[in-house]
Amino acid sequence: MDLILIKIGKAFKIIQRDGLMQGGRRVGSAFFSMFRRVGSGDILFITGGVGDSALYRSFNVAEELELHGFKCSVTLQDNPLLRTYAKKFKIFIFHRTLYTSGVIKLIAEIKKQGKEIIFETDDLVYDVKYLEHMDYFKNLNVLEKKLYENGVGGEILRDEYVKVCTTTTTFLADKLREEGKQVFIVPNKLNNAEVEIADELLQAKTQNPKLKTQIIRIGYFSGTMSHNRDFATITDALLIVMEKYPQVRLVLAGPLEIENKLNAFSDRIEQLAFVPRAKHFANVADIDINISPLEIGNPFCESKSELKFFEAGIVKVPTVASATQTFCEAISDGVDGFVASDTGEWVEKLGKLIVNNEICAKMGKLAREKALKDYTNKNSLNEEYYNYLRSKL
Repeated sequence: MDLILIKIGKAFKIIQRDGLMQGGRRVGSAFFSMFRRVGSGDILFITGGVGDSALYRSFNVAEELELHGFKCSVTLQDNPLLRTYAKKFKIFIFHRTLYTSGVIKLIAEIKKQGKEIIFETDDLVYDVKYLEHMDYFKNLNVLEKKLYENGVGGEILRDEYVKVCTTTTTFLADKLREEGKQVFIVPNKLNNAEVEIADELLQAKTQNPKLKTQIIRIGYFSGTMSHNRDFATITDALLIVMEKYPQVRLVLAGPLEIENKLNAFSDRIEQLAFVPRAKHFANVADIDINISPLEIGNPFCESKSELKFFEAGIVKVPTVASATQTFCEAISDGVDGFVASDTGEWVEKLGKLIVNNEICAKMGKLAREKALKDYTNKNSLNEEYYNYLRSKL
């Protein structure tokens, strides 16, 4: 009953955020995904949702592994046939799954057959002690908060049977090793279809170049409501930039509440609604500079991956990002992007891109090269992890 209430709470928030039509389609898609049958193979991903996290950590990783010879399937934790899949696969990867009766029964069957369980996470929601650092948690309704009351998947992580974890960043890997686990870093990557979308967008821009204008569009793609506090960290920098450079327009995508101070420039701010992935990449390709602010030092923010850097880079858009551990590892500062630690650095580095088209274009080109090399399934290489999986088949 609790799970049903949680799902109702999440559905209500999605419809409230995205509107009845679009939100309703997302809720409907999630509902029917529960009943998608899977065949048999090497690896089964069990994920708790159908959003971007599930896309990157289950569907995209499954595609990566398929390209390296593994036979993979993905299912939702709510699938009524979940328990029966224990006999169909040899390795089971649990991503953001609640410890429901269905999951408990599946795990019991897996253990009985002596098969492999891997715990997968892309943030710190598995441990309740980190929730105080999660701005999004404070804005959840009562039903949604039930999702986090024991940590998402914390029971699986703490199970002594589970020896191995996968995750996205060095920061998260270090946290998981504190739990006594062997950890493989499996970076987020773009799937083949997304790379094709990016290629088509770039080809269209080459064939149909826009008329040159002085307008510079700076874009922020928040994704979820967990980023209001992150965006607030650069409000002062944006105020200075908007005042200093009248040609700048600010494009804000996703469910973001902008600071009241920025209302002085409301005629130069464009807000975009949540859109499907193909349109998302088109929106990113349409800006000049991408920004990715995070609270430096906040463990929940430090655990975030570099996906906002490579999602922009794949369409040749340069990024200025907060100097978290992950962004500093991913971005060669001043070469294929910028990292900034304070208001002064944000103003300085945004200014360099605003006034110099050549730097902007060169940095975007190098960001694409890095995105293609390090963050696409078609160029993926993680032999240590692949060999471990092979050893369990």
